[in-house]
Amino acid sequence: MFLRFAVTDTGIGIAPENMARLFRPFVQIDSALNRQYSGTGLGLTLVKQIAELHGGQVQVSSDLGVGSCFSLDLPCVLTSLTPSHWAAFEASTEGSVENPVFETTLSPVILLAEDNEANTNTIASYLRAKGYTLHLAQDGHQALASALAHPPDLILMDIQMPGMDGLTALEQIRRLPALASVPVIALTALASPSDEDRCLSAGANAYLTKPIRLSQLANLIATLISTSGRPSSSPGAPPP
Repeated sequence: MFLRFAVTDTGIGIAPENMARLFRPFVQIDSALNRQYSGTGLGLTLVKQIAELHGGQVQVSSDLGVGSCFSLDLPCVLTSLTPSHWAAFEASTEGSVENPVFETTLSPVILLAEDNEANTNTIASYLRAKGYTLHLAQDGHQALASALAHPPDLILMDIQMPGMDGLTALEQIRRLPALASVPVIALTALASPSDEDRCLSAGANAYLTKPIRLSQLANLIATLISTSGRPSSSPGAPPP
């Protein structure tokens, strides 16, 4: 599914013979020294290259003397769709042959319990880019409350947190029937075999030491969600 941004103007337009030159670097359609419009001829080239790096595309249509329309299509991950949004979408696409029919899916929800802001930003940004929805908590109390209010598909639990630590929170989570089967990955800077045993004994499904390799984390998340047996809205495991 793609999201389209379109910019339309009522300017001078572009002649058909000049359309192929639009995306060439350092090329201006008006190349005279006294040209009316300034610029280096790099803007559209950069937009096109960046869009394609993100799996998108740029298109243009124009009528000379009438105006132009530039559109940017980017891949879109649908994370949530309320009934009112769905009704509005159906109303806007009814009878239209230009809008493809697609099946909406909700992304898996991950609860990240981590008190270090830098770690939170890094992990959350990476997983959101993979298509997951993130809920955040800064200590064990927040993690427990968040998990009860919005049961996630998986929990990433930092062990060393202020207030209620991760092990205590994990033990309490495992006592709750609604959360007993939620996969949990323990995250900690403690790397001894006894530390791993403590995490697994408290109820963690897996254990990763810091600094965390994000690709390894993504693979482990996809595996645990796919094998957890929990009802999930996942459209399939995101690619590593």
